[in-house]
Amino acid sequence: MILAGYMEKLFVFVWESRQWRHCLKSSGKEVRAMGIKIEDLTVTFRNHVTAVNHADLEIPMGMFGLLGENGAGKTTLMRVLTTILSPTGGTVTLDGIPYSEKNYEKIRKKIGYLPQEIDLYPSLSVQECLEYMGDLSGIPRQIYRERINYYLEKTNLSEQRRKKMKQLSGGMKRRVGLIQALLNEPKFLIVDEPTTGLDPEERIRIRNLLVDFSEGRTVLFSTHVVEDLAATCNQLAVMKKGKFLYSGNMKELLEQARGHIWICKTKEEGTARELEKKYHVSSKQYAGDGLRMKLISETPPQAECSPCEATLEDAYIYIANKETDL
Repeated sequence: MILAGYMEKLFVFVWESRQWRHCLKSSGKEVRAMGIKIEDLTVTFRNHVTAVNHADLEIPMGMFGLLGENGAGKTTLMRVLTTILSPTGGTVTLDGIPYSEKNYEKIRKKIGYLPQEIDLYPSLSVQECLEYMGDLSGIPRQIYRERINYYLEKTNLSEQRRKKMKQLSGGMKRRVGLIQALLNEPKFLIVDEPTTGLDPEERIRIRNLLVDFSEGRTVLFSTHVVEDLAATCNQLAVMKKGKFLYSGNMKELLEQARGHIWICKTKEEGTARELEKKYHVSSKQYAGDGLRMKLISETPPQAECSPCEATLEDAYIYIANKETDL
């Protein structure tokens, strides 16, 4: 059979992305609130690089955003949360269950994962690929087929179901990857850059799907697209060099940046270059009256400036650089 040739690749994929089988919710039983608690978590690799450095974080139910530059430790953190990687030190609990070898199988049953890099069987059609993942998850065929139909419709992929995976665009493959992470209806969903390669309309569609899915569940949304978090999350964490610089309510993060965001106008190129050397510039725009620059500074810049409201992007840049050179 066509699937037989993929067994070796299957083992790697399942372990690297989502090998967790679904425990169907028992009728009539109350589902406990989910949450992740991370205490003093450390991950140090053999080359002595510390990717996560004594980090503490609580991830409650609902949508939770994770922001950070490349190399901040986000992917390493997610690999720990999915049990792919064991930490060097510290503790992690999921709904009160400690992360340990004896509990990994129990934890995996509660998790769905969309990694940043995913390679789903290029010679299979979208439908075959998703049904294969449904079989691996142990979900009854009738149920997973209903879910596949539902999520193909939600992700605007219904007309692509008979196409081979290798024929899909990068954005379409991301959407198929998201569906495979949702098939088990996990209680804790981890998505790494789920909107990469999507056009604006499809990004909105995926964001809305994740928000709907987060009701009664926990969704960890890691992305570089600040706009996606602003549109979906009330809670978020900012990560840099393996530590969390901020964790909490988005409104409070914006409040911390209040009074440190400035709009400056100049007609002189030399003045603009000097401002760029001294301050973090979050935006530049040429207008009829010259160049308008948005600057981030603890004190009023030495230029014609006025304070303005902070966006989430402004607040992220402010927090991420506050401890260094602001």
